Amino acid sequence: MKRFVFGRYWSVVKKEVIQIKRDRPSLGIALVMPLMMLFLFGYAVNTDVNDIKMVVWDQSATAYSRELIDQFTNTRVFEVSAHASGYRAIESMLDDGSASVALVIPPDYARKRDRNEPANIQMLIDGSDPNIARTATSNAQLIVQNRSVTMQESRMQKQGMSELEPPLTLDSRVLFNPNMESIVFNIPGLIGLIMQNVTMILTAFSLVREKERGTMEQLIVTPIRPLELMLGKITPYVGIGLFSFCLVLLVGTYWFGVPVKGSISLLVSLSILFLLTTLTLGIFISTIAKTQLQAMQIAFAFILPSVLLSGFMFPRESMPLVIQWLGGLVPLTYFLEILRGIFLKAVDLTALWKDALGMGIFFLLILTVSMLRFRKKIE
Repeated sequence: MKRFVFGRYWSVVKKEVIQIKRDRPSLGIALVMPLMMLFLFGYAVNTDVNDIKMVVWDQSATAYSRELIDQFTNTRVFEVSAHASGYRAIESMLDDGSASVALVIPPDYARKRDRNEPANIQMLIDGSDPNIARTATSNAQLIVQNRSVTMQESRMQKQGMSELEPPLTLDSRVLFNPNMESIVFNIPGLIGLIMQNVTMILTAFSLVREKERGTMEQLIVTPIRPLELMLGKITPYVGIGLFSFCLVLLVGTYWFGVPVKGSISLLVSLSILFLLTTLTLGIFISTIAKTQLQAMQIAFAFILPSVLLSGFMFPRESMPLVIQWLGGLVPLTYFLEILRGIFLKAVDLTALWKDALGMGIFFLLILTVSMLRFRKKIE
C-alpha cells in the first residue's frame, strides 16, 4: 500500500503558494470579493417590509378620517405616497407601481362614527408581490381591530360599563431575535454563502490550470500520490479562506451589528471544516472540467441550487420531502445551521454535532471521489 509522505505533500503546498503569489488577481478575488459581496448583499437582501406606499382616497375629510390615516402611518409599515379622488386614479397608481395599497374611506365614515354605527373602510392591495401583500393585509387587519377595540371600550365607559376584558390573551416572547430583524438572520447566511462561492471557484481552477499551462507533465514524472496532491493544493487556500472568513466575520459583527453570541473558537473550528469541504468540492470540479471556462460553468451550476436548497432564502421545512433530501447533499445546508445556531442561539456542539458530522462525511466522500477520478496523466 502506497503511504502518505509528508515531504511530497509539503512540496505541493510550497508550489501552490508560489503559484498563488504569482497569480495576484486570484489572490485579490479571494481577499476583496468576500467583503464586496457582504456589503452588497448585506444591504440588498432584506426581507423586512416597511414604508409600503399607500394612496388614500379620503371621501370623509374629517378629523375621524385623518385620525384613522395616522393610525396606519404611525406603524411605519405604511407610507402615504399620494391622495386620490377616485377609483380610476387608484387603479392607475396600482398599475404603474407608484402605490402598493389604496385606502378608501367612505363619505359617511364620520357620521356613522358619531351615531355608533358600524363603518366600513376599504383597502385595495397589489398582490403581485405576495410578501408585501401579506404584510399589508395582516397589519391593516391588526390596526382596524385595535381601533375597533379602543372605540368599543370608550363607548362602554361612556355608558358606565366596566372595561372590556378579552376572554383569551396570548403572552408571546420572541427569542434569539426579539426585534425580528431580517438582517440578523441574513448576515450569518451570507457569510457562509460567500465563503462557499469564493473558495470553491478558486480551487475549481486548480488542476485545470495545470492542464492548460502544461505543468501537468512535471507532476507526471513525480512520485506524488493523489491524496498528497489534493491536500497540498487545498492547504494554502484554507489559510486564505480562513483569513477572508475572519474579515467578513468582523464586518458582519461590527459594521452590520450582528454579534456572535456563541463560542468563537467553535465557530472558527467548524468554519475550517466547511472550508475544507468547499475547497475539496472545487478540486472535484477541476477533475471533471478540461478548461477553466468549463470549471467556472460547473461551479456556477452548483452555486444556484445551493442557494435555493440550503435554506438560505426559503425555509427548508416548506419544501417537498424530495427537495429537502437534495438539500442534504449541499454542504452549505449544514453550515447555515451551524452559523445561525452559534450567531443567534449561542448553542454548542451538543446541538450542532449532526450538522458537523454531515459536513465531515461530505468532505471525506468528495475527497475520496476526487482521488478516484484523478488520473496523473494527460488524456
